[in-house]
Amino acid sequence: MGDETSVSERRREGPSRRSFVAGASAVAAVGTTAIAGCLGRGRSPNTVVMTGATDFEEILHTEDGEPSVQEALWDAGLDEDVRVELQTVVSDSVQRMQEAQSTLQAGRSPPDIHMMDSGWTIPFILREQTTDLSEALPDDVVSRIEDDYLEDALETARHPETGNLHGVPLFPDFGLMLYRQDLIEDVGYDTGDWATEPPSWEEFANAVADARSEQGLQYGYTTQAAAYEGLACCTFNEVMTTWGGGYFGGAENLFTAGDRPITVDDESVLDAIRMMRAFVHGDDDEHALDGYPQISPSAIVQWSEQESLGPFADGDAVAHRNWPFAIDEAGSDDAFGEDLGVMTQPYAVSEDEAEFEGVGGTAAALGGWHLTLSPYTERADLALEVLEAFTHEDVMLTIFELQGFLPPNIDLVEEADPDEIGPIARYTDQIQLAGENAISRPVTDVWPEQSALIFQEVHAAYRGAKAPEAAMTDLADRLEGSEQEVAEQHGG
Repeated sequence: MGDETSVSERRREGPSRRSFVAGASAVAAVGTTAIAGCLGRGRSPNTVVMTGATDFEEILHTEDGEPSVQEALWDAGLDEDVRVELQTVVSDSVQRMQEAQSTLQAGRSPPDIHMMDSGWTIPFILREQTTDLSEALPDDVVSRIEDDYLEDALETARHPETGNLHGVPLFPDFGLMLYRQDLIEDVGYDTGDWATEPPSWEEFANAVADARSEQGLQYGYTTQAAAYEGLACCTFNEVMTTWGGGYFGGAENLFTAGDRPITVDDESVLDAIRMMRAFVHGDDDEHALDGYPQISPSAIVQWSEQESLGPFADGDAVAHRNWPFAIDEAGSDDAFGEDLGVMTQPYAVSEDEAEFEGVGGTAAALGGWHLTLSPYTERADLALEVLEAFTHEDVMLTIFELQGFLPPNIDLVEEADPDEIGPIARYTDQIQLAGENAISRPVTDVWPEQSALIFQEVHAAYRGAKAPEAAMTDLADRLEGSEQEVAEQHGG
């Protein structure tokens, strides 16, 4: 599985609420050069160009007078002479990062606004390839962002040294646990509080095992464990956090590299892997954690978002970890309807029991995308007006209702039209709880390389190629070398 599409883009590869965009990556790859050339030469003086995938393009401009993001921007106060056009890019996040880096290193513009993954915005900030929006935007706009937006999302858009904002969060994303509430309750488990108080991993695993056995289903629990970014940033990050572990100690060490403790070989992290070994390999595995049944197929080590969703959506699994987009598919009346349960992740160690700050208890991996202003744009004033318009609540709600992208002001989830957002309307409490328990990946300038080290070793441990202790010892050594290089670059 060499595809390293970011989790917050993979969530859009399934059907959207408005339409299904087949082959989005292929279409985008073909369209990038042509659209970029068209927008670059002879464009209207009042056109602002931003990057984005086809899933955003289909809601930016619509036909037949239907609601659109462009109309919402105008309604928010953007001059009606100003039009936003999309420079379509591929869905694969790593390729998008490389394209943005190539464009910015060459000092090219358009695009005027770059849509950047929250997992790799900070490296661009540190390379001075973004604009300081705390200085460029009006003070009242900056205050609105600081006061109303999800703080965990803002942290991935700030300069790590100055704290100034260099990105406007467009939408966040949270990892969620979906489960067949009907099947689990049929075997005697009370799931009444799971939505607000997720169970322990042990209770969850035994409930899934019992329901699977009772129904004769092929799978118990499906998730994403392929060797790709999603394993390091999100699925393992969640499991590790719920065991009280961290890559670099507590949450206070997520955004500054070079002088951090390396804690991937701590017992809490090892137990997280041992639990997953039990889930995949069962009691026959000498490294499996006692008390945890085998509930996952070995195929999860090859699965990303869409592959792992299929068995659950088809009724062949009891539980499934994914992003909010999966609710639309699994929670529809044609699927499980109100029998679908949703919660944040189960946990093994409470926050009070955890050794480090900001870990333990339930967790939801944080994904999402930001809007950044190119320092090379020749239309900074117009682009800043566009960014300001994106901060208005009605624009956020339009984006949420048209395509399911969560608003960065999570309180607005409750205000969306239930008829527009579909099944997710039943789970707004869980979405807000996920925002309160969001855990970011360690977003620093070295995260892209450290991520690869992490998912390679965790993947080896999951599939049984390495013992958990050996994999995490090797990972600790490699991360230590990476951190020392950063420290040396910053003068020791």
